[in-house]
Amino acid sequence: MEHKVFIGLGSNLENPRAQVLQAIHELNILSQVRVVQCSALYRSAPVGYLDQPDFINAVAELSTTLAPRALLDALLALEHRCGRKREFLNSPRTLDLDVLLYDDLQHHEHGLTVPHPQMHLRAFVLQPLLEIAPNCEIPGIGNVAEMAAKCAGQDLERLGNGAK
Repeated sequence: MEHKVFIGLGSNLENPRAQVLQAIHELNILSQVRVVQCSALYRSAPVGYLDQPDFINAVAELSTTLAPRALLDALLALEHRCGRKREFLNSPRTLDLDVLLYDDLQHHEHGLTVPHPQMHLRAFVLQPLLEIAPNCEIPGIGNVAEMAAKCAGQDLERLGNGAK
């Protein structure tokens, strides 16, 4: 069975734009995964740990036959191949891949919560998601457009159609 999944992508190290674009390419060649569409690239200020470079972010819609945990494992392996190191919470990173939405699933297990527990608070997730899925609903939270409006004051710049 095919599942509709939205993935958040981000990078702020080692040519972040190239990291995100390469990750989109790599996602499309993962077994049992197909990239349906991608947002433009966005520049955003860091969250949490502020003494680091700005991020380049995007959101991709995937179609996959992988179960949520298997998809997360594939994403973590891709992060690792791209040089991701987890030195401390919110540390700079070459690549960050997050499962944002998986169909209309609401699920929590160790290391995986869907929908992503912070997504409705982050313009760098909501604005790119709104771009590619304007009528999207976050299960248990609400409409993406309404959540994005609440984050309108966050520092975010659309860089263009680099990911399309």
